[in-house]
Amino acid sequence: MAVIEFNDVWQSFGEGTGKVDVLKGIDLKVEEGEFLVLLGFSGTGKTTLINLMAGLDTPAKGSVTFKGKPITGPGPERGVIFQNYSLMPWLTVNGNVGLAVDTMFPGLSKSERAEKVAHYVKMVGLGHATTRRPAELSGGMRQRVNVARALAMNPEVLLLDEPLSALDALTRANLADEIEAIWDADKKTCVLITNDVDEAIILADRIIPLNPDGTLGDEFKVTIPRPRDRGEMNHNDEFKKLRADVTNYLMDVGIEAKVESNRELPDVTPIHGGIPTAVAEAQKGMIDRNFLDFSQLHKVYPTPKGPLTVVEDFNLKMNRGEFISLIGHSGCGKSTVLTMAAGLNSISKGAIRLDGRHVEGADPERAVVFQSPNLFPWLTARENCAIGVDKVYPKASTAERQDVVEYYLERVGLADAMDKSAADMSNGMKQRVGIARAFALSPKLLLLDEPFGMLDSLTRWELQEVLMEVWSRTKVTAVCVTHDVDEAILLADRVVMMTNGPQATIGKIVDVDLPRPRSRKALLEHPDYYLYREQVLNFLEEYEHGAKGKSETKAEAEAADSGKQEAA
Repeated sequence: MAVIEFNDVWQSFGEGTGKVDVLKGIDLKVEEGEFLVLLGFSGTGKTTLINLMAGLDTPAKGSVTFKGKPITGPGPERGVIFQNYSLMPWLTVNGNVGLAVDTMFPGLSKSERAEKVAHYVKMVGLGHATTRRPAELSGGMRQRVNVARALAMNPEVLLLDEPLSALDALTRANLADEIEAIWDADKKTCVLITNDVDEAIILADRIIPLNPDGTLGDEFKVTIPRPRDRGEMNHNDEFKKLRADVTNYLMDVGIEAKVESNRELPDVTPIHGGIPTAVAEAQKGMIDRNFLDFSQLHKVYPTPKGPLTVVEDFNLKMNRGEFISLIGHSGCGKSTVLTMAAGLNSISKGAIRLDGRHVEGADPERAVVFQSPNLFPWLTARENCAIGVDKVYPKASTAERQDVVEYYLERVGLADAMDKSAADMSNGMKQRVGIARAFALSPKLLLLDEPFGMLDSLTRWELQEVLMEVWSRTKVTAVCVTHDVDEAILLADRVVMMTNGPQATIGKIVDVDLPRPRSRKALLEHPDYYLYREQVLNFLEEYEHGAKGKSETKAEAEAADSGKQEAA
C-alpha cells in the first residue's frame, strides 16, 4: 500500500498573466518502507513537492493523500527536516531534542524523558556534545540535532528537503551514511530531495528526477546491495552505469547549448601582454616551462599564542597553458595559496614567480573568479565586464574593447542578457559574468576560487562545460580551488592535493591523462576516469579526520571542527 500518493497534482503560483505552473500532472506513489529520492535542480518544484507531502501547502488541482486520507495540514506522522536548521539558540543539544520528546511523550517521568532524549542524541552521534548550545556546534553537528529532533517525533515518514546541501562534502557524506543507518534500523519510509547524483544512488531504492517543466522524469531503480560503501562504488559496474545514465538524463533535459554567436575576437594586445626585453632575453626558450613557479611558499599568521603556520613549504611548477586543480579538506590552505598568487595576501616566506617576475600585489594580469562574483548590482552584465577591459587595452578603440566584452559574454551564454542589471540575475548568470570578465582581461594567469560552490549541481555542470569551452580557446594558465572531486578531474591536467592544516603542504599530485576537449558525458564513459577518481578519494579519506589520520574518531574530529568555528 502507498503511504503517500499524488493523483494528477498541479501547483501554480501567481495569477492571470503572472501565473506560473510549478508542478504539472504529478502522479506518484511512495511505498511503505522505501527510500525514495527526488532528484532535481533549482526551480524544478522539489520543495513545493515536499511541502505538499508535509501538509504545508495544498495543491491547486488533484489530491495528495496519506494512507488513503487527504493531507490537510502538518502531522506528527510526517517528520520534516529542512535545509536550514532552526534550533533554539539558548537550549543545549539535549534541550532542543527534549522539546520534541515533550511534545510526543508528555507523560514521561524525568528519568524516562532523559533516557529517550539520550537515545535520539546518541543515534545521530552527538553523545559527546549533549551540553553544548548551537553556537558551539559546527554546521554538521547542528544538522544532526535537527535530525535527532525529527526522529524524536517518531514519525512514520521522514521527509528530507536537501538537509545536507549547506554542509561541506565530508560532513555531508558522513551524515548521509548516518541517515541511511537510521532508515535501515527503523525501516521508516524516507523521501529525500537532493541535487547530488552520488548521494541519490548511495541512499535510494528509487530515483525519480524532476524535469525543468514541472513534470516527473524517468524512474531509475537502484538495486545495488546495501550497505553501499562510497569507496567500493568506484569498482561497481552497476554504480558506474547508473551514475552515467542519471547524469546523462539530467544533462539532456536540463542543459541546452546557449552559445548563440560566432563573433570574432578583435586582434588587440593587453597592457600586460609582454615582459621587459631584458627579462625576455634572459628567459628565451624557457618561459613556457615553469611559467608559474611556487617556491618554498609559506603563510604565517600572528596569533596571541604565537605564530601559526597555515601553509608550509608549498612547491609547485606549472607550464604555460596548464590547468591545475587544487583540492583538500576545509581549512587546508587552498584559498590561502590562491590569494597569495593573486597578490591579495602577502607571502610570509618563499616566492611566487609568474612569467619570470615575482608576484607583488594585485594586477589584472592575474584574474580571479571567486565563489561570489562581486558584481556592481546597479550595472549591466556588459558594464560589469567592461570595467577592467578599458584599463587592460589602453590602445584599443572603444569599439574594439566593446567587441572583447561582447565576445566573452556570448561565449558564456549571455548574448541575450548583456544589458540586464546584475541585481536582476540569478546566481548562475552572475557567475557567468564573473567568468566572462576574467577571460576578457586576457590574463596571464586565471585563478578560480570555488567558482561554482554556491550553485546547484546542474548549473555547476553547465558552467564547468562553459569554462572548459572558453578555456580551450585561450589556453590560459589556470589554477582552480575546489572541494569537488569530479570537478577537479574534469577541468585539470593535474590534480594537486593538499594535506590538512595547519602547516598544510602538497601531499600528492595526480596527472590526469584524459583527452581534451572534455565533456562530462565522455569522461563518465572513459575507462581511466574512475581510477583517477579513486586516487583522489583515497587521499581525501586518508586525511578525513585531520592530522591524526584515521585513528581520530568522528566525534573528536567534529569537536575540533566546532572549536575552530568558535575561535573564528
